[in-house]
Amino acid sequence: MSTENRAAVLHGVDHLRLDERPIPTPAADEVLIAIGAVGICGSDVHYLKHGRIGPFVVEAPMVLGHESGGTVVEVGASVTSLKEGDRVAIEPGVPCRRCTFCKTGRYNLCAGVRFLATPPIDGSMAGYIVHAADFCYRLPDAVGLEEAAMLEPLSVGIHACRRGGVGVGSKVLVTGAGPIGLTSLLAARAAGADYVAVTDPVEGRLAHASRVGANATANPGSGDAVQELAQEAGGFDVSIDCSGAESAVSDAISATRSGGKVVLVGLGADRLTLPIVESATREVDLLGVFRYANTYPTALSMVASGRADVAALITDRYPLTEVQEAFDMAGAASGETIKVMVEVS
Repeated sequence: MSTENRAAVLHGVDHLRLDERPIPTPAADEVLIAIGAVGICGSDVHYLKHGRIGPFVVEAPMVLGHESGGTVVEVGASVTSLKEGDRVAIEPGVPCRRCTFCKTGRYNLCAGVRFLATPPIDGSMAGYIVHAADFCYRLPDAVGLEEAAMLEPLSVGIHACRRGGVGVGSKVLVTGAGPIGLTSLLAARAAGADYVAVTDPVEGRLAHASRVGANATANPGSGDAVQELAQEAGGFDVSIDCSGAESAVSDAISATRSGGKVVLVGLGADRLTLPIVESATREVDLLGVFRYANTYPTALSMVASGRADVAALITDRYPLTEVQEAFDMAGAASGETIKVMVEVS
């Protein structure tokens, strides 16, 4: 076990640096984890560029990163579910476990949740972190630490599909082919969807969607491309918007069959102008998504069994010493870049 604990710390807008942090000591119900890999999320890039996301404002130096996997190096006094040497995936949000939302299984809505890299909580892009043992999931030998980090974005896709009721035979539209759009595609396929179409204005991302299982793709700016997809599918049972763009949400409502569902995953402007009358008169339900709950065991099963090839979404890798370059790549919005992974150890 190293005595160094370097961390990628955000000190302000466009001010990211590697700092040395003390190695923390786990509480009785926690484990100390040597981090191996951390994926860069769009939220990490947004904090770097803007210093805030909605009401969450970075007011003090904060370690970035929440998509992570690592190895347990010490266990708290009351921990029996894990032992030293176990490799784990880390679910980043730890709720209070006592409120109504927690007790009814919707702990992602808990007002007391402590989520990694959400101010003022430090993230996981560091040599060592402590985390609640019951939100760490032991990995089978066949699942690597990079794949463990990918369970976090895959969980968003799983939760979106569950909210929309995606199942065997479903026809699904995914708008936005970034990491969350592509994990939603993987989750829909694993849930039994017969037909999944993906839209995105970036051709390179559409090519990636085709490689990981999309039946059809389209650039939404090309004429009536989305409506043509809907006609080909006979109307979509579920549409999952992963872009947050007003035009994409409008397209999703129009492309969804009467009685279907539109799942809102992407976060764009606070207010959108949408065809609400069409949604109401055709009973197209609009469903919100906030993170996820009870998804990590399913995500791990999907990856371990080969039903979700999340490794195919990792396009770039950087050591922690090149974390600024990693963030530059993640923020470049290149069609060739999907998920940037930082290798911590």
